[in-house]
Amino acid sequence: MAKKNINEMSFLDHLEDLRWHLIRICLAIVIVATLAFIFSRFIFDAIIFAPLEMSFPTYDFLCKAATFLNLETSFCNDKIPLILQNRTMAGQFSADIWTAILGGFIISFPYVIYQLWKFISPGLHENERKHSRGFIVISSFLFFIGVLFGYYIVTPLSINFLANYSISTLVDNQIDISSYIALVRSSALASGLIFELPIIIYFLTKVGLVTPEFLKKYRKYALVIVLILSAIITPPDIASQVIVAIPIIVLYQVSIYISKIVIRNQKRKERKHV
Repeated sequence: MAKKNINEMSFLDHLEDLRWHLIRICLAIVIVATLAFIFSRFIFDAIIFAPLEMSFPTYDFLCKAATFLNLETSFCNDKIPLILQNRTMAGQFSADIWTAILGGFIISFPYVIYQLWKFISPGLHENERKHSRGFIVISSFLFFIGVLFGYYIVTPLSINFLANYSISTLVDNQIDISSYIALVRSSALASGLIFELPIIIYFLTKVGLVTPEFLKKYRKYALVIVLILSAIITPPDIASQVIVAIPIIVLYQVSIYISKIVIRNQKRKERKHV
């Protein structure tokens, strides 16, 4: 049966269409998650547990930087004072499953965006669809950059700070594996989603919910929100929060510029139709 025109589709037709897009998204995530589960040993040893080694690139860079500046730092220690443990029967199995699902989502993200785009694109004008073809590439690029930022910056800073923080020499850091993986997962995923800010602002501007003037007017409030977000996804030390806040502030400025371009193009179209 031929697909109905967007103007002929009822609300139930839209729901049915959305359902099939969501089914395809779920199938893609499950397939990739299954592959990730098969290669879970490599993923855990080479990726998830890599920030526990002092040879991790971030520690090596920060150690060299601290040595050059003649500063004392825990980034030059021989090892991270942290022992992972599993305290529940299904703890390691659950960690394996959820890590595979997260990996499935991250790797499948371009396909997820593609399916969402396929759902919303029929509602756009032909000219809008033509100028938005790079949407999937740009949003995927920003997401992966955010994930890498979370993994190589937020995660090691958090691990190093929290592992070396001590209230007494009588207390050893024996961390449950679920707690450690949750930190890695939230750092990478939250950073990936935060880096989608320019894309979000683009669509909010398109539908008239946001303007460049609005973004400029509430810039100081946005800065406070950025610092709060930085405090949530990083350890409570100023240096880590600033490192995380800088790219978010840059993304906010880029979002203002994108909003200006959208408004300018809309005004240009209106003048043509007058």
